[in-house]
Amino acid sequence: MSSVRIALYQAQSGIEPAANAERLVVAVREAANGGAAMLFTPEMSGMLDRDRERALSKARIEEEDEVLQAVRTAAREAGIWVHLGSLALRGSGGKLTNRGFVIDDRGEVRGRYDKIHLFDVDLPTGESWRESAMYEAGTEAVVVAGTPVGKLGLTICYDLRFPELFQRLSDAGAEVIAVPAAFTVPTGRAHWHVLMRARAIEAELFIVAAAQAGHHEDGRDTYGHSLVADPWGDISMEMNGAPGLGFADIDLGRIAEVRARIPVHQHRREIPRVQTQPPR
Repeated sequence: MSSVRIALYQAQSGIEPAANAERLVVAVREAANGGAAMLFTPEMSGMLDRDRERALSKARIEEEDEVLQAVRTAAREAGIWVHLGSLALRGSGGKLTNRGFVIDDRGEVRGRYDKIHLFDVDLPTGESWRESAMYEAGTEAVVVAGTPVGKLGLTICYDLRFPELFQRLSDAGAEVIAVPAAFTVPTGRAHWHVLMRARAIEAELFIVAAAQAGHHEDGRDTYGHSLVADPWGDISMEMNGAPGLGFADIDLGRIAEVRARIPVHQHRREIPRVQTQPPR
């Protein structure tokens, strides 16, 4: 396997799952028509809503989720793989689960990942986010083998800030790591590009980040700038701040090329226990 064509769907998801499902189905068809072997979509592709009660009233368990079923059907009909970045699904204890899916070209679910790191933060702009109040955290890192982009590592948004997760996925053989996101505008401006490039450089693999973009029905604004970063840290494809579909060709042979130039995978050592020296 060398070069493979992929598509990224930059969404402006709203609070109605049915409307979002319709837009996703169109994106699946357009991605296939554009020659992509796999489509990547953002975090919260099915419903983006920070109103807890409203979101809970519309969320469904996986087996009953209309967005998942619509995308599975569209993938089968179009003959394309889809990484459905994440959906808000009904979980346990009155909370939701932020779950991503890898769907093959027959419409079968080949992998699932529940977001591990939850975004609890107060921003200088006055924005306050408490994902842990609404979502339950995942507990397992996931790599899905046999996709059109080889071994695909799964993360979601805030996971980007935890390099140890990316290292674990790389150690498990990931060649591409997906980072579906709904970054806020202030954090996007400050950290989006540098973190994406850093994770690609550290793990020496491809990062594919499909993002939410624009002003949403629930009142939030997201950064957009969906992108692909290669193992050298170069951004080989980037979208702007508007919703739409973008395409990229990624050459998986680039991974071996970069790792031969800077063989950090061979040089990595187990870090010994840190010793705190007393002051003199």
